[in-house]
Amino acid sequence: MKTAFIGLDYIVDIVDPSGKIAASAAQAKERGVIAKANEALAIAREKGWLSILVKVGFSNNYKDQPKNSPLFGRANELGALALGKPGTEFHPDLRADLADLIIVKPRVNPFYCTGLDAALRANRIERLVIAGVSSTWAVEAATRDAHDRDYEVCIAEDACAAATGEEHEAAINRLTRIAKIIHVDDMRGM
Repeated sequence: MKTAFIGLDYIVDIVDPSGKIAASAAQAKERGVIAKANEALAIAREKGWLSILVKVGFSNNYKDQPKNSPLFGRANELGALALGKPGTEFHPDLRADLADLIIVKPRVNPFYCTGLDAALRANRIERLVIAGVSSTWAVEAATRDAHDRDYEVCIAEDACAAATGEEHEAAINRLTRIAKIIHVDDMRGM
């Protein structure tokens, strides 16, 4: 089955303690998600899978920022998620060079207003392995949308994190009805 690995929002503003909206940074560090994401990218490369990294970001003038969003509405005030600035760079320890494609998304869902689905369809992808930060937002949104687009979805749980362990576990538990929960090591046998 043609498979793609999709890593979500492993950017400084979100997963590094110096990030401007880094509520999940402590859990990401504790869970070692960057190392796990690197392992997933390496496995995808070894297996010849399409590998995609997705990051959220807005133009420097924030004209595309949803000002009424409780999640993104203050990004401009915080100077967060501005494309081309250090906060939207991938975490310095992430092996972004192993990705085949980089997708920039303007919202939580990586399918919304991006070329993600077109890239997957062009490569005849049937199964997705999704991971990222945060489990409660980007991973849930990607999984739900991918499911509704008829992809088989797996979540590499150990390459995901949320603001708290409880939030992460709750998100993963919710997604068991529409996705298979795996660990990065399980990718080797797929």
